[in-house]
Amino acid sequence: MTTAHDPFTEQRMQLVRLLKQKGIKDPLVLRAMERVPRHIFAGPQNLHRAYEDRPLPIGEGQTISQPFTVAYMTQLLRPAPGLKTLEIGTGSGYQTAVLLETGAEVYSVERIKSLHERAARLLREAGYKPAGLLYGDGYAGWPAHAPYDRIIVTAGAPEIPPALTRQLKPGGIMVIPLGNPYQTMVRLIKTPEGKLLREDYDTFVFVPLLKGKT
Repeated sequence: MTTAHDPFTEQRMQLVRLLKQKGIKDPLVLRAMERVPRHIFAGPQNLHRAYEDRPLPIGEGQTISQPFTVAYMTQLLRPAPGLKTLEIGTGSGYQTAVLLETGAEVYSVERIKSLHERAARLLREAGYKPAGLLYGDGYAGWPAHAPYDRIIVTAGAPEIPPALTRQLKPGGIMVIPLGNPYQTMVRLIKTPEGKLLREDYDTFVFVPLLKGKT
């Protein structure tokens, strides 16, 4: 995690100003976006573009998400320190780091082994300590640590995986992009009785959420 001044500090501040203009208001989210060194997770091949508000390729047909998308989803989660959070799709590790900067206890699952290993290394090098990183099938979640206060899915899903709804704590929130080829950002709130209340938001484009692991 970055606390000292570095060559990218001003670029992060500019990014945060842009995110405010685009409607991100949660101070915890904005602070996290200001602190996370996206250039580390974007990789050396993307260094000159690391703080542009755009997705960037990281290999294996995957991307590091657009900062606005990361901030948007994190804001919908209603973050707060100490919340046990399950992330489906570790990817670059950038969203993981943002969640950690909000004070969340993060468990993250990645189905592509090379990305799982890369994210684990980059998070460690950046000083972040997630509660757990799993190479596994995101559709299955991570039942060993359930239930979760928050679940965030960072790939486009054709449906809501039943395992994830089971692992969401009553009163908990899940944010998931649903649809194909475009996704509607959906927030699901689980009532004390176990019912899911659905709220639909804006349209995005994500890589698909796939079953199994590679």
